Amino acid sequence: MRHEEEPASGPMSKAIATQADIDRGVAALLDLDPSLADVAARAGPVPLRMRSGGLRGLCAIIVAQQVSKASADAIFARLEAETDLDDANEVAGLSEEACRRAGLSRSKQTTVIALAEAVADRRLDLPRLAHLPPGTAIAELVAHKGIGVWTAECYLLFCIGHPDIFPAGDLALQVAVATALELDERPSPKQLGEIAVRWSPHRSIAARMFWAYYGDLTRRDAMPVAG
Repeated sequence: MRHEEEPASGPMSKAIATQADIDRGVAALLDLDPSLADVAARAGPVPLRMRSGGLRGLCAIIVAQQVSKASADAIFARLEAETDLDDANEVAGLSEEACRRAGLSRSKQTTVIALAEAVADRRLDLPRLAHLPPGTAIAELVAHKGIGVWTAECYLLFCIGHPDIFPAGDLALQVAVATALELDERPSPKQLGEIAVRWSPHRSIAARMFWAYYGDLTRRDAMPVAG
């Protein structure tokens, strides 16, 4: 499977893990594309926003699909209260009532439990993804029902720290790039993936910057929004 925003080939280079990595990445991105200076100025400090890896992190991203940040945070906190998200066997055993108390939709409940089962029986090896080319890692994730490309990319970006991922299907990124680049219309995922190639190998920094820019545009705390 090939994705428009995928680096050419090979395993990932140095992961983004600290705020210092972000700051260095922003400087490198602006050296690569000085036209982003106004975007950077309006975005302000670009946050790290790393999540825990493994099943816990993947569950957090699934919870965040198609809901506001406040709703996602509240649902995830309730889910944490119901189970140990680091224990795949325990998550796989979640009851329908527990999922309902947490606020999970039926589809998200099905996805979370199925993924926990896959992790528990080793059909899904999440730590291994950090050592794979991004296209291969994304393909392994989307092979599991309930995980689309956006979810897979956000896992690589926020849980593994891949430095060169740009989730082109993200609605907020589409709006932000269209505004910043003064495009006539919001780009499609394919068009945005092609635009973002110019920011390689710093596409994960560019994505974070444009999310921060979108947050300034909308005057709210921006987070990835699946299109």
